[in-house]
Amino acid sequence: MSKGFFFFPLLIKYCLLRAFFFDRVLSQDIPTDIVVDVGEASFSLHKFMLVAKSNYMRKLILESKETDLARINLSDIPGGPEIFEKAAKFCYGVNFEITVHNVAALRCAAEYLQMTNKYSENNLASRTEDFLNQVALTTLPTSVIVLKACEELLPMAHDLKIVQKCVEVICSKACSEASFPSRTPTNWWTEELSVLNVVSFEKIIVAMKSRGAKAQTVASAIITYAERSLRYLVRDQTGNGINSSDSEIRSQQKTLLELIVSLLPSDKAAFPVSFLCSLLRSAIILKASSSCMNELEKRISSNVEHVSVDDLLVLSCSYDGQSLFDLESVRRIITGFVTKEKSVDVFNGGNHKEVYSTSMQRVVKTVDGYLGEIATYSELSISKFNGIANLVPKGARRVDDDLYRATDIYLKVHPDLDEIEREKVCSSLDPLKLSYEARVHASQNKRLPVQIVLHALYFDRLKLRSGVDDGTGVDAAATMRNQLKGDVSLLKENEALRSELMKMKMHISDLQRKGTSSNDSNNQGTFPTKVVASQKKHTFFSSMSKTLGKLNPFKHGSKDTLNIHDAVDVAKPKRRRFSMS
Repeated sequence: MSKGFFFFPLLIKYCLLRAFFFDRVLSQDIPTDIVVDVGEASFSLHKFMLVAKSNYMRKLILESKETDLARINLSDIPGGPEIFEKAAKFCYGVNFEITVHNVAALRCAAEYLQMTNKYSENNLASRTEDFLNQVALTTLPTSVIVLKACEELLPMAHDLKIVQKCVEVICSKACSEASFPSRTPTNWWTEELSVLNVVSFEKIIVAMKSRGAKAQTVASAIITYAERSLRYLVRDQTGNGINSSDSEIRSQQKTLLELIVSLLPSDKAAFPVSFLCSLLRSAIILKASSSCMNELEKRISSNVEHVSVDDLLVLSCSYDGQSLFDLESVRRIITGFVTKEKSVDVFNGGNHKEVYSTSMQRVVKTVDGYLGEIATYSELSISKFNGIANLVPKGARRVDDDLYRATDIYLKVHPDLDEIEREKVCSSLDPLKLSYEARVHASQNKRLPVQIVLHALYFDRLKLRSGVDDGTGVDAAATMRNQLKGDVSLLKENEALRSELMKMKMHISDLQRKGTSSNDSNNQGTFPTKVVASQKKHTFFSSMSKTLGKLNPFKHGSKDTLNIHDAVDVAKPKRRRFSMS
């Protein structure tokens, strides 16, 4: 019987020895015969206890070229020294606790050590698998914990389908919570997902989309995740957590941002515009790819009517609000919206009456308010100021009061501008579309160029003379504008004729002086010369007076000049008016 015992296979021999000497091993009566190094930790163990449960250890010991293998290295075991210690305890039959935090690592370690049921019944692999299915993967929070642990166990955790199981459970539970909340706040589950890295989060979002989750549900998860992972860029907007000199952190943040943008659902109305503006600001700071920035700009442009002035300032101003750093994004956003509006008008057959949509009216008001805010920055050039002001059609502004306010602020902040530069600043402003209060203010505003002040005063005078009420709206302003243009053209013609008249007078004077000088040498030609000059002078003034009389600028523009006849009394030239005062 003793002879047959020594011919048993090595596995059966060790199992019997394990059961026989178990108590003595624990009491350290039997000395250890192998040392296992895991990282910086070393474990003194018994070969027969490890071989009884681990097929991997058996192969290492039996297939070793050394006759008496005394030391092995297992530094690449999943979970490191802590998990190997628990696996060794399992081999020795020592109880330990399996939790949601270590079950994934224990499952991977069991696979690494080949502690499966194929080698020994009720082994570590089956124990951990049962715990995963019956405990860990039954709720959303515990599934998130397991998935978080799997991030350090790749690719083995993926090969064992632990990651796939976690994603499926989380996706199912998240969609259920979004439709039928079980606790408050209703978006508690989005906070749970925010602890994952971006790769795991991407897997969940992709699974939710394939499952047919609502866009609002996906958007809620993305917003919470972005605010947590890009806290200093999206939520606080202080940038204190980003060190410009730490290129590695900035690179990680950039990759994270670009991946978040790629996960945005196709429904562009699912996200608040303020959140999209925060993402775009982060993209500008981190110098994200052009495709990332273009996607964000298109999404904001499609909902720009809901953008506030503060949202646009988020894109343009520095964190401390002391300087401007980007205006191009705002320009592209507004330009995209205006282009879309024009394309809609063309598709509808054209809009000849220039009736602009409600969305356009909102955008115009936002742009003018935005101009009023950035006008306070001294580094804003005239070209950039006018560029923003001219992004929206001039006809879309029913009243130019907000634009006038922005223009006045700009002139106040830039007091050293000359007359030509001030006229350039006011080139986008239409004085005829100012309210009465704004025109009164403009007439007394010394910062405005003289041309704008005169237009405002003249507009009021025309309205008083024509009896037009101030509240008649855009049609009255258009009528007055056309009349003013006609009067201005007549004034220009008057000035041109007056200059020609002065030139002719000077020419006649020269001729008279020449005639006087020639009178001393030839007295016979004096009288005929004077007569001819007198006749020419009389003929010229008669025709010129008639012409200027017909160009009276107030002939058709006011009620008290309707009875002036076309005929002009040459004998009474003082009644002719060549300019308005």
